[in-house]
Amino acid sequence: MVRVAGDRHAGFYRVRQGLGLAGGATAGVTVEAYRWGALTAGVAVRTASMLLLFPFMLSNLAVWMRPTLADRFGLLGGLCRLLAGSLTVAFTLALVGVTMNLPGWQCVPYVECREGRPFMSWLAVLPMGPRLAVLALVPLLALRVFWAVGARSARAFEGFDTTPSHERFLRSTGSLDTPGVWHDEQTTSWLRQIHVGLGAGTVAVSLVVAVAHGQWSGVAVGLLGLAAGVTVLCAVLLIVTPSARWSGSLRRTLWPLVVAATVSSLGYAASRREVPVPAGQMPGYEGAVAGLVAAQGLLLVLIAAVTLAQQRTRPAGTRMLLGGLGTPMVAAMSVTVASAYTTTLVFRTADRLDRGRIPDPIRPGPPALGPLEPPVAYWWAALAGLAALLVVTAAVAVALPTARYRRRRYAQRVVERDYPDAPASAATQLAMVRKTIARSFITEELGPTLVAFFVVSSFGLATVALDLIGIGPTQLAARLGRRHDVFAVLTAYITDVGIWIISILVIGLLILGYRAYRSPETRRVVGVLWDLGTFWPRTVHPFAPPCYAARAVPELTRRVSALATRGPVVISGHSHGSVLAAATVLQLPPDVLPRVALLTHGSPLYRIYAHLYPAYLGEQVLCDLGKRLGWRWRNLWRDTDPIGAPIFRHQGSAPRLPQPALSVDVRLRDPRSVTVEPADTVPPPVERHWPYHTQPQYQAAVRHLVMNIRGD
Repeated sequence: MVRVAGDRHAGFYRVRQGLGLAGGATAGVTVEAYRWGALTAGVAVRTASMLLLFPFMLSNLAVWMRPTLADRFGLLGGLCRLLAGSLTVAFTLALVGVTMNLPGWQCVPYVECREGRPFMSWLAVLPMGPRLAVLALVPLLALRVFWAVGARSARAFEGFDTTPSHERFLRSTGSLDTPGVWHDEQTTSWLRQIHVGLGAGTVAVSLVVAVAHGQWSGVAVGLLGLAAGVTVLCAVLLIVTPSARWSGSLRRTLWPLVVAATVSSLGYAASRREVPVPAGQMPGYEGAVAGLVAAQGLLLVLIAAVTLAQQRTRPAGTRMLLGGLGTPMVAAMSVTVASAYTTTLVFRTADRLDRGRIPDPIRPGPPALGPLEPPVAYWWAALAGLAALLVVTAAVAVALPTARYRRRRYAQRVVERDYPDAPASAATQLAMVRKTIARSFITEELGPTLVAFFVVSSFGLATVALDLIGIGPTQLAARLGRRHDVFAVLTAYITDVGIWIISILVIGLLILGYRAYRSPETRRVVGVLWDLGTFWPRTVHPFAPPCYAARAVPELTRRVSALATRGPVVISGHSHGSVLAAATVLQLPPDVLPRVALLTHGSPLYRIYAHLYPAYLGEQVLCDLGKRLGWRWRNLWRDTDPIGAPIFRHQGSAPRLPQPALSVDVRLRDPRSVTVEPADTVPPPVERHWPYHTQPQYQAAVRHLVMNIRGD
């Protein structure tokens, strides 16, 4: 293959002359392939880091799953951005906990805790104020790393569209045919600065409250007001939608305020050498974590209410995942996953510092070791993690067998229709085909699992009231149980199990990330999964994995427009490539569309995207896509394909669709036969999701579409 356009990240390739024809080529047709896999899984470090950014990715997806485009006053978009900001604060507070709270405040002052740890002994020489100032540099450095990673990914994969930015660039995104919808560099850059401001303000507030505890002077109050004001200003900027002409002034104002609050708080802490050190956690830290959980619970309730209100404007008969509640559900999932990450980080640090003990109010550690108590909210998160595992496992165990009978009946009907004269010797092959078809519908049975996860997430947030008053699971058990000690200790052990379960799940994700770094095969699998999550622009959380479509769609649009001036162009997209192809068609200029046709195969456009993202790729958008092309569109699909499916020929769709839409879908029998063909030695294989370009129907579809463009 030789690259004819693009670069090493994503490019267009053709077969070298003299090496034969590319797969799927027909007479008079030149095949050109677009390779974009390096944008998602081509670099091992980027693929591994994506797993760490998983909660941010979920929060970014939530707003794209809304039921309709209508968003009065940009309310839903603002709430989703504010919830995404709370995730940044949650990770910052966790870093504050594992640097300033646990080691600096609860470990270093105790001889047994720092014994044999030279890396901590030098901190004991420093007074409490300078010690916390030094440790506060760690979360600030982490924010700087996130900033650098986000800026680097933006330079490599975003800002590829030359379309001028919108006047109101922080608003909720419009439809996929809007000019510049993939140009999210300006929005991401602005959000990145706000999130760094949120994190830095959180560190500054934590530092001032800790060192000024019990000795509030005018300087301390002023510094706290500055740090809290910066944090509140960043939160407000996440809700409002400033115009592009005001963004420059806001940036020039925000950044000096962030720097001033950070530097002044560090300087104040460094100057405070006599700080009272009460036993327990760092002053204000547990309340901050509990307050954050309360804010997240309130935001999720508001997001759910706004989403339900938006459903009144959705078109009648539109099919949506879980009744259109994808936005609050995925938002709750992002909070739950972020809670698992932060809980694991805090408890594993505490476990390391307390030399294997797991202290709590019922089982305190030795006095010489220090309290080493994580905030109550993390204990409740551990119990919620255990409940999540049990409930989700039960939901899967119930949902899959319940639907198995229906899937098997459908598979039996398909086999009887496709192979009515199969001999008795093909019984084994027929059974394998039936099993494959039944398994191909497994994605449709995951709805109850998602509902269960949403319920568990809500249960975890229902402990907000107990968080705010500082009651942990063991303390609650001690108050409610008659045999206080036994019941409380049992609850403590159950909570410990939840802690380890959360830790094992998170560590498992990290191992998967390591495997993605070391193994190209694992990296490709992870990359396929991340195709679904990194397709959409980062309009909510700037630290989410970069949006590869921000480069791929504008690049495809430019290349197709250039080729269309030379002759007919058939855009062929397999699997997720069909989604890129559809997004490209929606961006093509009107004068180019008459010379373009679309061929999709193994496409998840209806099966996954129309249900998950009804406002952007629902039935109405797909019909509009066909009309733009004059219905020069063919979609090849197989019953054995677990991803691809018909786009228009699905149950109950015919009465609502125009007649030309019914000719788009072309079903391929798979396998071709269940018996051994005369020129072969084994039965034809089951192709499932394998690319369709080797099938005769593919070449026939290409010829048909080319003739339609030419008017033959």
